[in-house]
Amino acid sequence: MNLYDSLNRPLRDLRISVTDRCNFRCVYCMPKEVFGSDYPYLKREQILTFEEITQLAKIFVKHGVKKIRLTGGEPLVRKGVPNLIQMLASIPDLDLTLTTNGSLLVQQGQALKDAGLTRVTVSLDSLDDDIFKAMNDVDYPVAKVIEGMDFAHSIGLPVKVNMVVKRGVNEQSILPMAKFFRERKYILRFIEYMDVGHTNGWRMDDVVSAKEIVGLINAEMPLEPVDPNYRGEVAERWKYQDGGGEIGVIASVTQAFCRDCNRARLSAEGKLYTCLFAIKGHDLRELIRNGASNDEISEKISQVWHKRADRYSEIRSENTIPLPKVEMSHIGG
Repeated sequence: MNLYDSLNRPLRDLRISVTDRCNFRCVYCMPKEVFGSDYPYLKREQILTFEEITQLAKIFVKHGVKKIRLTGGEPLVRKGVPNLIQMLASIPDLDLTLTTNGSLLVQQGQALKDAGLTRVTVSLDSLDDDIFKAMNDVDYPVAKVIEGMDFAHSIGLPVKVNMVVKRGVNEQSILPMAKFFRERKYILRFIEYMDVGHTNGWRMDDVVSAKEIVGLINAEMPLEPVDPNYRGEVAERWKYQDGGGEIGVIASVTQAFCRDCNRARLSAEGKLYTCLFAIKGHDLRELIRNGASNDEISEKISQVWHKRADRYSEIRSENTIPLPKVEMSHIGG
């Protein structure tokens, strides 16, 4: 049964955070200056098991979900993720993807593909080692991330690249990134720096707008707009006029796309969030572990989605920015 929320938006896309742990400490996600060296990670028993994730995924699919993306934290630091991929891949007609920082793709890429992963998105914020190391804050080099991407590509696992752009930090990397991945024929998506969570010190002045990004690239490599692949696609697509591929721009700050948002998020500890900027989650883990039937869990999901009226990016203001939103490391980007 397809679900629609109070603004008539369908449920089509589910992001599942398999862990809140990460081997990076990116400044826009879990900055060291806020949490120190000892990030307060969830305990093992608090995190959904693979069996619980699969049980919930099957229920979401019955409600109309067509795509599941595994996220984190960094999903590949959780032991046995290829096993989870295999379990989820048994669900018919499902687009099964994963977002990663790329650091473990060489070790795990083949197992992920063999298990049934459809494609992979790799986060990389600059080709400049100094800038990238400053952003990931663990001294991890660019070359290792690219090695992971290229390995995934070589075994037939399609690759996309995500770049978060923050003014004063890495906006000078926009053109080099565009040129590099155009040559490699990987789709690069630029993401406006967002006020996810409440620990990254977000300011509107830090945002490099989608318009600026497209204008900068267009001046050297002419672009033209491309129609979205489907309703609710978050990336605005642009192709190079000479046929040299395409880029995407995710402009959730300056060009809000709330009206078509069809995405739900399941946190590592089993809470259902109906918006990336949500304040409150709905506990599905408790239902499972207290013996609720699939029908009862399904009804809970239906109730939550039918009431959904989120449109944070459309109403963002000085009053909404300080709200205690859930951290990105718990629900993915």
